[in-house]
Amino acid sequence: MKRISSRLLHLPLALAAATFCGAAVPAGATEFKGDYTVTYLGLPVAQSSLRSRIDGKDYTIEGTVRSAGLGAIFDDTQATLDVRGQLSGGGAVPARAHSDYRQNKKKKTLTISFSGGNVVGTQETPPPKPRAADWIAVSPSQLRSVADPLSALLVRADSIDKVCAKPLRMFDGAMRADLVLDRQKQETVKLSGYEGPSITCNARFSPLAGYRASKKSVKFMRDKSRISITFAPLGTTGVYAPVRASVGTQIGTLYLEARHVEMID
Repeated sequence: MKRISSRLLHLPLALAAATFCGAAVPAGATEFKGDYTVTYLGLPVAQSSLRSRIDGKDYTIEGTVRSAGLGAIFDDTQATLDVRGQLSGGGAVPARAHSDYRQNKKKKTLTISFSGGNVVGTQETPPPKPRAADWIAVSPSQLRSVADPLSALLVRADSIDKVCAKPLRMFDGAMRADLVLDRQKQETVKLSGYEGPSITCNARFSPLAGYRASKKSVKFMRDKSRISITFAPLGTTGVYAPVRASVGTQIGTLYLEARHVEMID
């Protein structure tokens, strides 16, 4: 069986963090926490515990994630996440996205700095290895009007039927990619902490740069992966966040589910 690496889990875990930030709560609440599970064939492969705070226009997402169950057998991965930014008319605009990864005995620290929606710096320790000959480099123009994967999944829209209208522009420190959304259906969802309208978008993964042209996993995600994301409104802010997701990968489909979400007094 293929290893379930931190890179493979990146998208569903980003969805978990954005789901947590978007949980519907009573008026006046500013801080929330939640626990999430990513499953494969009904078995857990990763678990995440996340804490979010919204203070006026400022937002913060902090959390931990680790491989679990079947995932831990093949790949021991742990990570901490810390994203900070502001909510604006265009959605979530990050100022800083920081992550610490430990995959087996290897450790990595990554910080992405933003200004006005543009990437202005990336610090990675240890530094990346020399790029292969078929590496597709990211151009400066591709780092404008982008967000880290967590922030990109908080969508600003005038109405729920417009949530799937715009691509989600992401940069994870190496890869620059878009999630191109296409509306599928609207329905009422019942979840822990939220009951109300939602819209499900089919998503197409479109890698632009920051990867090897021969990378099989990227080709699969681009050409064959089926991704589905269900968004629900974040109160009356006009911001919509994921509440459920599935991501097709080379090993099979990964499913994101919330196990527990609550407001912190």
